[in-house]
Amino acid sequence: MANSHHPVLLLLALIAVSSISSITFQSEARQLLETTLPEPPKELPPLPKPEIPTLPKPEIPTVPKPEIPKPEIPTVPKPEIPTLPKPEIPTVPKPEIPTVPKPEIPAVPKPEIPTLPKPEIPTLPKPELPTLPKPEIPTLPKPELPTLPKPEGPKP
Repeated sequence: MANSHHPVLLLLALIAVSSISSITFQSEARQLLETTLPEPPKELPPLPKPEIPTLPKPEIPTVPKPEIPKPEIPTVPKPEIPTLPKPEIPTVPKPEIPTVPKPEIPAVPKPEIPTLPKPEIPTLPKPELPTLPKPEIPTLPKPELPTLPKPEGPKP
């Protein structure tokens, strides 16, 4: 039975240790924030420029190039190609095409289209619109506004 409570106790111990370390971390952070730092001087003295040492340039040895002999290419004589005579193309006579007389086609007469007389459109007289008298608009008398007496302000 003592073994069943062992993980729970271990968990509680871990929570306690972490909360204690968290509290100390917070108090140290607060101390850092609340401390006042001395102000740096407004003009700082110029820093000396460091001298850069000059390094000697390393000498690269030159390697002589080996001479490679060029291989000799044997020359082969060009073969002579005999010139052949151009073949003659025989000419074939053109066959004559017999001409056949064309039959005469009688001309078809063009049909005549009769011309119709244009119909006359009668002109109608323009209708006259009756003129209506203008209606008279009655004029109303202007209403008179009653005049109200001015209110008197309070007396001092």
